[in-house]
Amino acid sequence: MGIATIGPALAQGTAAGKAMEGIARQPEVTGELRTTLIIAMAFMEALTIYGLLIAFMLLGKMG
Repeated sequence: MGIATIGPALAQGTAAGKAMEGIARQPEVTGELRTTLIIAMAFMEALTIYGLLIAFMLLGKMG
C-alpha cells in the first residue's frame, strides 16, 4: 500500500513542478498545460485508488 501511494505522490509533485516551470517560461500556453496536468493528475490518482482497493481486498481475504 505504501508503494502504491508513494509512487503517484512523487509523480504528482514532479508533474506539478514541471507544469509550473512551463507556465513560468511560456505564460501563453497556460490553458493547454493546465488541461494536460489535470488529466495526468487524474491518471496518477487512479493508480493510488487502485492500490487502496487492492489493499482493502487483501485485508478482506486475510480477515
